[in-house]
Amino acid sequence: MQNTRKIIKKHQIHLTKSLGQNFLTDVNVVKKIVDTADITEDDVIIEVGPGIGTMTLELAKRAKKVIAIEIDKRLVPALEENLNNFSNVQIINMDIMKVDTNAIISEYKGLNIKVVANLPYYITTPIIMKFLEEDAQVQMMVFMIQKEVAQRIVAQPGTKEYGALSVAVQYYSKPEKVFDVSPHCFIPQPDVDSTVIKLVINKKPPVELLDKNVFFKTVKCSFAQRRKTLINALYNTGGFNKSKEQIKELLKTIGVDENTRGEMLSIQQFAMLSNLLS
Repeated sequence: MQNTRKIIKKHQIHLTKSLGQNFLTDVNVVKKIVDTADITEDDVIIEVGPGIGTMTLELAKRAKKVIAIEIDKRLVPALEENLNNFSNVQIINMDIMKVDTNAIISEYKGLNIKVVANLPYYITTPIIMKFLEEDAQVQMMVFMIQKEVAQRIVAQPGTKEYGALSVAVQYYSKPEKVFDVSPHCFIPQPDVDSTVIKLVINKKPPVELLDKNVFFKTVKCSFAQRRKTLINALYNTGGFNKSKEQIKELLKTIGVDENTRGEMLSIQQFAMLSNLLS
């Protein structure tokens, strides 16, 4: 593959800050990311934001099929040129948030579906939650994201990083921080450190819920006013039609002190609480 700088110059590509375009240039980091996904010849890979194809090339060497979804049409010629020796790559020039991923995945029944991406930092969380919430038949996701977001995703109860994102991602998957990536590995260099994170999708949720919507509503409201106690947060923002005294009794039922804040509850405790609120 040609040097990233040469490709950018050859195709007169001007990187767009609004699209969060930071191209990975370190081949060793690319290979480590692809290694993390444990790719075999039975795998279909969805790559979000392939850019000029630096990682797509490595994915195509190992996978049965790579579906590269790129929003920026200016990058497609460079992407096609870079991958012209591979017949197992499909390029889709669309915004990932508008793509029907389930329709794509339905074409590959019986194969392992994995998502691999160097995600634009401005839209990291919506993309991750899109794949999780749409209940796509994905086995694993490997993302390079902002280090701070990775810390929030893997955070445990009682830490300042723990929040609604932690609970949501951990409901759907088992997240693991794999390794950090320096800004020096990109063109242009981002202002923050990056982290590669691996999400192994849960075959079944870690908790049993009476109503998933009430569960996520409970979680969201519990973290909406982090400095307030759980009773006040749920009473002020929840719309659960419960008095403070009733909420206090529910917390007592699940063994949670009335002065507890949302950040102290585990997923299991949120599940018990939401089931009582349902």
